[in-house]
Amino acid sequence: MNRTSPSDAELLAPLATTDAATLARLHARLSGEAGPAGLLDVAYTTIDSPVGELLLAATERGLVRVAYAREDHAAVLAKLADKVSPRILRAPRRLETVVRQFDEYFSGRRKSFDLDVDLQLASGFRREVLAHLNDIDYGHTASYAVVAALAGNPGAVRAVGTACGKNPVPVVVPCHRVVRSDGSEGGYVGGPVAKHTLLTLEAA
Repeated sequence: MNRTSPSDAELLAPLATTDAATLARLHARLSGEAGPAGLLDVAYTTIDSPVGELLLAATERGLVRVAYAREDHAAVLAKLADKVSPRILRAPRRLETVVRQFDEYFSGRRKSFDLDVDLQLASGFRREVLAHLNDIDYGHTASYAVVAALAGNPGAVRAVGTACGKNPVPVVVPCHRVVRSDGSEGGYVGGPVAKHTLLTLEAA
């Protein structure tokens, strides 16, 4: 073997670069044309945030999913493909307004989101609970018991916890503002550090 000859990796490197660029162009063209053609049911993108990388996904009806990295974004996308539609694609353009409002929220310039939300992933009492979470103002908290009463079933405290834990659009539907009756923060779909970060941001 001639030690001065380039390795296979070195020989293939330009091809790999070209392929990546070609794939990027094809993906940009596909994402740009799929929506207007009615072939894109779920668009998604990811953003960096003070609570880690977030996956944001939207249907034509509105924001359908906000997912923390700890939820496994690949698994979340697979579930969206199963529950909503397999016609799903990274298409940031549909989510430009969502991304801008998240940026404003995390920088402290926005206290509420003005977005259409698609709650098709929630049903029954869970959906009823989610409908009342925006009654809790920015910078305030309410106990699971209070939310249960707001949702019309004062005895369903544990069910409220389940609804918050399965909230498909956390941050926008602010389940992080629901705390235990003793004032401790309690659990959160994004983890305790993320919940504390959001509550601290809103208390500032």
